[in-house]
Amino acid sequence: MKKIEYTAIKGQSVAYYGMLAGLGVVMLIGLLATWYMEHNGHHVTGMTNQIVWGTPHVFAVFLIVAASGALNVASIASVFGKKIYEPMARLSALLAIALLAGGLVILLLDLGRPDRLIIAMTYYNFKSIFAWNIILYTGFFAIVGAYIWMMMDHNMYRFKKPVGLAAFVWRLTLTTGTGSIFGFLVARSAYDAALLAPMFIIMSFSFGLAIFILVLMASYNWTGRELGDAVLARLRNLLGVFVAAVLYFVIVYHLTNLYITERHGVEDFILASGGIYTQLFWIGQVLIGGLIPLALIYAPGLRSSRKILALVCALIIFGGLAQMYVIIIGGQAYPLEIFPGYEVSSSFYDGVVAEYSPSLPEVMLGVGGVAVALFLVAFALKVLKFLPVSLADKAADPHA
Repeated sequence: MKKIEYTAIKGQSVAYYGMLAGLGVVMLIGLLATWYMEHNGHHVTGMTNQIVWGTPHVFAVFLIVAASGALNVASIASVFGKKIYEPMARLSALLAIALLAGGLVILLLDLGRPDRLIIAMTYYNFKSIFAWNIILYTGFFAIVGAYIWMMMDHNMYRFKKPVGLAAFVWRLTLTTGTGSIFGFLVARSAYDAALLAPMFIIMSFSFGLAIFILVLMASYNWTGRELGDAVLARLRNLLGVFVAAVLYFVIVYHLTNLYITERHGVEDFILASGGIYTQLFWIGQVLIGGLIPLALIYAPGLRSSRKILALVCALIIFGGLAQMYVIIIGGQAYPLEIFPGYEVSSSFYDGVVAEYSPSLPEVMLGVGGVAVALFLVAFALKVLKFLPVSLADKAADPHA
């Protein structure tokens, strides 16, 4: 493979500054939504005492999980030595940091008291999975930042592989910690499963790679750079494997719950009688986010279509958000099993499925976090050399 030449994008066009301005407006709307919710109280949202993690958490957890998966391309290049992925490693690491930043901004603004983050960062309760995740998130920024330094500084390039290996291990640990937030919640019938940790890892591979492909295609299309078919073919095939793996883990997870008698109630709720959650599971998560992308990826007549690949990535992202909605909100909506084997009813909504409808401020806060991630990527591409001049087949594919 030829020596890779990187440059920053010029970023002097009206379209570029218009994009930054548009993202800035979305971020401002997200801040205004935060102010509205905090000033008036969370009663103006769809969240209640039963549903304490709402739509902002769906966006936040999706971005955090996708951040780990976005680093996959860089990991394949440095840890597993696949040369065709090496030119894209810088962009992969940048996107990982940006997505994590966008997700954490949402969490910070949805806390109710963002200033209490200082307490979470200085006083640790190591019996709390949330305390562990504070360490994992900050460590991810540090390690991936160092990884980018190793890739961009020729004097430090010899340390790229060991730092890349550390980033690989850390991101797997981070996603395991994120999945364990739910897996360790024994009070919720829809959670309390060790399988959630590896399922979140494979979900991160799928969601992160889908976002990476869209960002890669947009960056090269808008800057007039050449993006070869060999690179996209590799990424397309890898994406298909990850989508299939997500479906496999979902099947195993629900079959495991169906085997356990005490989980039959929550499985009936998610799979059959849960209303919007059942619809999102079968239509959003399984069909739109899984089966249709798989069919489009491996359809013989569509394998060379870049528009179809972009559509596949968009469907996977939508399906991922639907999956997070079902896991996070659907898991809370199902009533707590306080007395297993008994029917419980009281004036405190015991034994009742909780109602939740997303409010506009919640959605705008979540979309604002996405805008933060995209703004960071667009700005960084202008000020630093993250993009190769060309990813044509003869430049990127060692076998071309």
